[in-house]
Amino acid sequence: MSRETYNPWTVVNVVFDHLAAAGLHPVLGETGDPAAPAAALLRALGVEPGRDDEGPAAPAIQAHLAELRARMFPNVEEGRR
Repeated sequence: MSRETYNPWTVVNVVFDHLAAAGLHPVLGETGDPAAPAAALLRALGVEPGRDDEGPAAPAIQAHLAELRARMFPNVEEGRR
């Protein structure tokens, strides 16, 4: 049986959205990198965290998002979005 993997940043996103929907005010990054605790949670649930370059900060994903922004908002400068 192959090991299942899951991206820790997806866990961060789900938890962040859940807390915000519950009326809490989570902050991202002010108390440290949330990927490590998310990876520990995945391991505790028997799931192997995915590679770091699979998350939203991956260069390929950022390039794709920049392309989408340029296409959808052609009159907005990159730094002003």
